[in-house]
Amino acid sequence: MTRCILCRGAHMLCGKARCPVLEKTAVMARLYLKYHVSDSLEGSSPPTVFVGRIGYPAVFVGPLAPPWRGDTSLMDLPEAWFGIDWNQLLEWRLAMHHGRRKVRVTDINNRFVLQLQDLSLSARPVDVEMVFRKPPRPRIQLSEEAQPFGPAATLRAFHADPGPADRFLERVYYDTDLRAADAILELYHRGVPVSRIQRVLSLGMLGTARWRRLVPTRWSITAVDDTIGRKLMEQVRRLPVLSEYLLYTSRQLGNLFMVILLPEAWSYELIEAWAPGSFWNPFRKTAAVGDYEEFRGRTTYARIGGCYYAARLAVCEHLLRIRRQATAIVLREIYPQYIMPVGVWNVRESVRQALRNPPLRFASLTELLDAIDRTARYGVQFWLNRSRLLQRHLRQQRLQIPT
Repeated sequence: MTRCILCRGAHMLCGKARCPVLEKTAVMARLYLKYHVSDSLEGSSPPTVFVGRIGYPAVFVGPLAPPWRGDTSLMDLPEAWFGIDWNQLLEWRLAMHHGRRKVRVTDINNRFVLQLQDLSLSARPVDVEMVFRKPPRPRIQLSEEAQPFGPAATLRAFHADPGPADRFLERVYYDTDLRAADAILELYHRGVPVSRIQRVLSLGMLGTARWRRLVPTRWSITAVDDTIGRKLMEQVRRLPVLSEYLLYTSRQLGNLFMVILLPEAWSYELIEAWAPGSFWNPFRKTAAVGDYEEFRGRTTYARIGGCYYAARLAVCEHLLRIRRQATAIVLREIYPQYIMPVGVWNVRESVRQALRNPPLRFASLTELLDAIDRTARYGVQFWLNRSRLLQRHLRQQRLQIPT
């Protein structure tokens, strides 16, 4: 039952050449696509690009832009998308046309790649002109990691008019002695949105000169979330332990997020419950999958993929704000209203929003569990049966000797 949830179209665990779930949803998504572009397009890129992974180390790379000019910055700024409804999100993303060329990941001095790098440095939307070899096919790009976008076609010609560069991006771009991890952290602490850091990493714009190369977009997203998250965890582990039980919630695009903070040393867990009829669960029973880490962190890749690292980053940000460490458990309920994958930004920004909302505060675990039972569609016992960290904390509470 959980094979689709673990795979999410990325590993083809079913053995098929293309994911049938994504194919079916792409057909539905095309119904929203109302733009008809011939063999050329003039528009304003937010700015953004997409680097594919098929055929690695020779991959398709190119800009994304809608067929109109103006302020399109919000069309590729997931940090501002919480609360936007499906219709607006789909209109924005499926209007993004992808002009592309195949490039080896090590060929970052390619003239086309250099053009894309200049575009990505821009602090505001960039007017672009794309001439295609053939009119873009109405194919929809869907992924659990990256944001969706609309038709794609091979470029015959490309022109962009970049504006003034973001000075923080420009600084790390020209510093070819700065390691990629250090550049990511510097940009993050300068307030550059995570989504922009992911984009410049994807275009081979960070790191020492010898190791710069193109990184598929879905890989760069998780790499940035993980790099920042691990650094923040080092700081969280040195903070005093939380002294109460807290429960935060948010709802977004057919998802319920519950963030639980327990008064224990740092550990972290994410569990997702996919309702029957929700995107990756066509069966009649609810399917749940999760992963966790103890105080020292994990050494293997989380089996539920990039959403694990996106939520962990948001949790660590909050713990640093309140200057406490805690055991953090993120519970996600996905309902049938979640009609297609929109990227891990949904997890990151939904958890961030939950942690901005006022929490429910409790003096005991019993009170916390009662609140979860009232909030969650599946009830507290469902989550207790699946959460390693809740079970551990419950055992510790029972083992305490009264004074």
